[in-house]
Amino acid sequence: MNRVRIAVAGAGLIGLRHIEEIGNSRGSVLSGIVDVSPKAADTAERLGVPLHASLTELFAEDKTDGVVLATPNQLHVEQGLQCIAAGVPALVEKPIAHTLAEGIRLCEAAERANVKLLVGHHRIHSPILHKACEIIDSGLLGPIVGVIGSAVFYKPDDYFDEAPWRRQPGGGPILINMTHEVGSLRRMVGEIVAVQAFTSNATRGFPVEDTVAVNLRFANGALGTFLVSDTAGCARSWEHTSQENKSYPFYPDEDCYTIIGTNGSLAVPTMRIKYYEKKEDRSWWKPFQTRVAALERRDPLAEQIEHFAAVIRGEAEPLVTARDGLQNLRVTDAIVEAAKTGRTVNIN
Repeated sequence: MNRVRIAVAGAGLIGLRHIEEIGNSRGSVLSGIVDVSPKAADTAERLGVPLHASLTELFAEDKTDGVVLATPNQLHVEQGLQCIAAGVPALVEKPIAHTLAEGIRLCEAAERANVKLLVGHHRIHSPILHKACEIIDSGLLGPIVGVIGSAVFYKPDDYFDEAPWRRQPGGGPILINMTHEVGSLRRMVGEIVAVQAFTSNATRGFPVEDTVAVNLRFANGALGTFLVSDTAGCARSWEHTSQENKSYPFYPDEDCYTIIGTNGSLAVPTMRIKYYEKKEDRSWWKPFQTRVAALERRDPLAEQIEHFAAVIRGEAEPLVTARDGLQNLRVTDAIVEAAKTGRTVNIN
């Protein structure tokens, strides 16, 4: 296999994970790091790769095969445009941009230049999500009625101390965390066409929200509710239930999604299924048939890097395109608007 050379811009929390996965990858090698922090210099020295102060410097000194943009949200568009101008494929961490208008600008620029731009909604690469979609698409649950979901956890103080931009608008759980959930919900249930939302910053008191409650309407008529909070002592989150990132403790008895159909329900990620054996006998008085679907767990960040390398080599098309990332941003933007106005926001 031809191993492509990938540079990582941003050696923070998620950037270091990308660097780790590139180091473990069969299809890529780390070509350099773009960052000005002392920690990044230490990382580059330890790994024996060049350190660059900017993408301009990187492209002047080394025409790498691809770039992972793991920088703060506000830099995604500017740096994405630099990659496009250099003709270098980029994997942009989610969200694709800090505003919808800027996301549209970046997406259209990539399409005009015919440069591959992937968005880092890494859960779309998860075998858990693939299995959930397989079960839903099989029709076992019947037409989908609704979904109940949560992403509730407690982020410690040093999470915000290391990156103060996370305390500001654009750095809260809507854009950092809910955008992941939007991508997963769209993949499992279908397009989201309207939202309602309440937000609160009562616990942390930051200018940005720390807790969000969302109602969702899907194009197929299904409805959903979702709670996301980064100040909650609870394990009902993807991080604590999926066992995909070993940095987090694992609670095998917890779920973060329940997909509900007319004939049954699926709990994700435990893959516990309850369903009626005979549709004509459906009743709340009748017991469900129960089973647990088997699945193979693999790290979606690792799968994403292998996919990015395949896209660079021309062996695959992006699984999460710029347009897909843009639609996820459009929904999260609608959630922000719904919370500000108190109105139902329809989504094109």
